[in-house]
Amino acid sequence: MNMKLTKLAFTLGLSVSMALNATTATAKEEIRVGIVTFLSGPAAGPFGVPGHQGAELLIEAINAGELPPPYDTPGFAGAQLLPIFVDESGGNTKQVAEYRNLVQKQGVDAVIGYISSGSCLSVAPVAEELKMLTIIPVCGSPRLLEERGNDYVFRTTGHAVGDGVAAALYVRDRFGDANAFTGINQNYAWGQDSYKFFDLAMSSINPEIAGSDNPQFPKLFAGQFGTEISTLSLDQAALVHSSFWDGDMETFVLQAGVRGFFQQKTFISTLGASAVDRLGKDFPEGVVMGTRGEYGLLVRELDTPLNRWFVEHYKEQFGDYPLGPSYQYAQSILALKIAMDKAAETTGTFPTQDQTIEALTGLEWDSFGGRISMSLSDGHQAVHPVGYGITGWNDETGEPMATNVVFYPPECIMPPADQTGMEWLAAGMPGNNC
Repeated sequence: MNMKLTKLAFTLGLSVSMALNATTATAKEEIRVGIVTFLSGPAAGPFGVPGHQGAELLIEAINAGELPPPYDTPGFAGAQLLPIFVDESGGNTKQVAEYRNLVQKQGVDAVIGYISSGSCLSVAPVAEELKMLTIIPVCGSPRLLEERGNDYVFRTTGHAVGDGVAAALYVRDRFGDANAFTGINQNYAWGQDSYKFFDLAMSSINPEIAGSDNPQFPKLFAGQFGTEISTLSLDQAALVHSSFWDGDMETFVLQAGVRGFFQQKTFISTLGASAVDRLGKDFPEGVVMGTRGEYGLLVRELDTPLNRWFVEHYKEQFGDYPLGPSYQYAQSILALKIAMDKAAETTGTFPTQDQTIEALTGLEWDSFGGRISMSLSDGHQAVHPVGYGITGWNDETGEPMATNVVFYPPECIMPPADQTGMEWLAAGMPGNNC
């Protein structure tokens, strides 16, 4: 992948006029939005940089009015968006400080960002404290919007419950005769929750497939997985679940591959698809691969005007296919445009922050890969289909591919509005008939 970070023009001077926060609104020529993603460290290459590129492409296109209809009107309620890109690396304390700086010193009108569950869980209470519209494009912990009421925080992608349930459904449909399952997941909130949700979903959907008593939880960014690979190889379980997502995914694949691991086990990756493109022919065939939604590898051939535009222009500008984070960041940028345009049309004026929030709450729209509905957590949490496929290599094109792709609708994989994901899974997923 071309890791060169192209720069959008943006100003660094302080701005005291914040249209989205104003109690009265007049037309604005520009808005300032903080865009937070990993620009350094092991998460940058597979996630942060593709997210940055997806955001950059969308901002440029929307500012110029170059998206396909119905999103071809220039700007965000007519205003140009000036991004302030911030590196998500450095830990949760640093991210809270960076967030406060964006809002209190740089005068942004909104914040879009956060890949890590640790980052988003740390920043969300501060967003509520500072009363700043914040759109989360990637972070997958359901705790973000389930543990507290949120007036200002939105997430435009699904969460780990849907990923785990869809994976269990795919096991039912393609590997129903497996003897047992285990897992390797990073030892922090995302990894622990991801395996827990998959385990609970398996107990309801595939009760005859036993769970191992020795799943592996290496530390985040461990770098060496020899011990875990040996343990998993000796485990009798045929299926191995993993929510690895950053440089750990690529490192694990390379280290496990030379030991024949992927010939012994069926590896189920909920969001490791970035590694498929980055490793190319070094990525093993036959891996069950997810993208946490209708993103990246699984929708590469989707023939809709919006997806064709996104894939073609992304490849033209950056030299690579858009990955899952590219779609997710672009999707959040698009959501802000749609909400601001909708609010402006409703009010007849440039929207205030409250009017934009009202328009975004419960919003449904067609994104690049499919339909998004902000239907959970009082209209602040998106739902959409989640799918899996089998990794392979296309000799004719010299590119990776996915076969046997199946998407499961949100009503199959996400909890109802009156239950948390954990409550729903623990109760046996009542209402799920898929």
